[in-house]
Amino acid sequence: MGARAVVLLSGGLDSATTLAVARAEGYTCHALSFDYGQRHARELESARRVAQALEAVDHRVLRLDLRAIGGSALTDDIEVPKGRSAAAMAEGIPTTYVPARNTIFLGYALGWAEVLGAQDLFIGVNALDYSGYPDCRPEFIEAFERLANLATKAGVEGTSRFRVHTPLIALSKAQIVLRAWELGVDFALTWSCYEPRADGRPCGACDSCLLRAKGFAEARLVDPVAAP
Repeated sequence: MGARAVVLLSGGLDSATTLAVARAEGYTCHALSFDYGQRHARELESARRVAQALEAVDHRVLRLDLRAIGGSALTDDIEVPKGRSAAAMAEGIPTTYVPARNTIFLGYALGWAEVLGAQDLFIGVNALDYSGYPDCRPEFIEAFERLANLATKAGVEGTSRFRVHTPLIALSKAQIVLRAWELGVDFALTWSCYEPRADGRPCGACDSCLLRAKGFAEARLVDPVAAP
């Protein structure tokens, strides 16, 4: 078995692809998901199925209550934006941004990595086709990696040099779809929608659905999860 890695896994297309990349690179993958009070738990079902399909050696779901602080359309009584144009999605930080979410998630991943004796963290952030989230930028990842090596016993004692891997950060959504296809990711297991319809299907209109649809269209592949 290869070196251990902690992979953040939401159940979405990007995180599933990231887990597939880590596995393809020979890492022994420990997947970490969060039940953080998000608008729906559908993505956690997908995370469990993806972790099993991609043979993560362990998959843990940690419970947090980010609804206690709110401040996001995903964790508060704030409307999820729908039907926005590409230009609108490229401007500003949307209401679906969850305050400090990736900082929090990477902090837990770092703690688990230190316990496991792992040096590698994987996260599926993307700085091209993304919705303006500040914690998806290369500057944030670089800063967190520096913090990881300053804030841990393993880092201070020099027994580990933590690395944060972002294999999708410079890819378009179409390139991510194609990379997932090359790696054999089962798209039907993944979930991206922020606000599913009453019948359990994706809404097809939130930013995440629109970006996913754009990626599949440009990759010329059919999305088995797309809303009819």
